[in-house]
Amino acid sequence: MEEQATQPLRLIPGDGDQPKAMYRIPEAMRLLSLSRSVIYEQIRAGRLRSVTQGRTRLVPASAIAEYVALLESEASEGKAA
Repeated sequence: MEEQATQPLRLIPGDGDQPKAMYRIPEAMRLLSLSRSVIYEQIRAGRLRSVTQGRTRLVPASAIAEYVALLESEASEGKAA
């Protein structure tokens, strides 16, 4: 099977040209096209990493990229079965 070239995940730009390092839950929802409840469900299940700063829960950009890679991996495993 031909291997597809993966392009880097395009994240929401921050101030200036640099992408943000951390995303609030509503931003993560938009990036992943998931509902608030699904985002929190994935966080509780340990599939999507997050951190808290004070009372704010933030999802690191690297965690979003890892979650997308996890979903792609699961999808390709499903096709192989």
